Amino acid sequence: VPKPPRNPPMTADALPISVAAPAKINLYLHVTGRRADGYHLLDSLVAFAGVFDTLRMTPAEGLSLVVEGPFGDAIPSGPDNLVLKAAHLLREAAGIEHGAEIVLEKNLPVASGIGGGSTDAAATLGGLARLWGVGGVDLAQLGLSLGADVSVCLFGKPAFMDGIGEQVTRAPTLPPAWLVLVNPGVGLSTPAVFEARRGDFTSRSGRFGDAPASAEVLADLLSAGGNDLTNAARGLQPVIGDVLRALEGADDVLLARMSGSGATCFGLFKENAAAARAAAELGGNHPEWWVHAAPLLSKAAPL
Repeated sequence: VPKPPRNPPMTADALPISVAAPAKINLYLHVTGRRADGYHLLDSLVAFAGVFDTLRMTPAEGLSLVVEGPFGDAIPSGPDNLVLKAAHLLREAAGIEHGAEIVLEKNLPVASGIGGGSTDAAATLGGLARLWGVGGVDLAQLGLSLGADVSVCLFGKPAFMDGIGEQVTRAPTLPPAWLVLVNPGVGLSTPAVFEARRGDFTSRSGRFGDAPASAEVLADLLSAGGNDLTNAARGLQPVIGDVLRALEGADDVLLARMSGSGATCFGLFKENAAAARAAAELGGNHPEWWVHAAPLLSKAAPL
């Protein structure tokens, strides 16, 4: 029987709030199998980078969404938007009538392998739970109904992810490091990339048990794995190969790899200065590319 709508009292922090939705990075990604329903099984180490979408939430009677920012025109602001879907799901699950005016500043490229929609949905669930004073609702379960990556984005810390993405295990603490993220300005459909993938499933695991002592050690550990979707993504968008070669040629880069199903790639660096120099050079040589240097977040993302 559905719960009757209720309006729990607003708490002191139920004021206009801002929530950061950081870029999700697959430091490695292995495709280990496929279920009978067609979903692929994964083994991945997920972390977050210090570059964000931002959501501003204000209490209101109804639910509304405005999308702004450099990539705002690339996503719908209507009912198909994951932010609005997440908001409606939470309100229904909590059995409340509170609403919110939500403004999404879309700074991350769309359909780019860094979890933009998933991290926005996770930030929405966490932010609205605070805004509305919601307790006792399994946000991770709600998130899974929105997308396989939402669970790890709600977790908000470096984590090993397996199953279809719903099984999340905290990873060892990652060392201080910097990333240069590069997107060549093309979008990729995740289902299309999985469909284009060829070859056997990966049986090895990229997991490690001890915290890497340095960025160099982390790079060595990651080099034992890879991203099993890279060849498929490059076949659909050959410019990804150009991005990877540019990152591999950067001074002081420790590792270059594609994230998720692409097309965003990243270079791993030990120092802020080296990452900043590489980003400036790559952006100067390719002004049509989206290029950002950002820290690898080793602690909870600021949700």
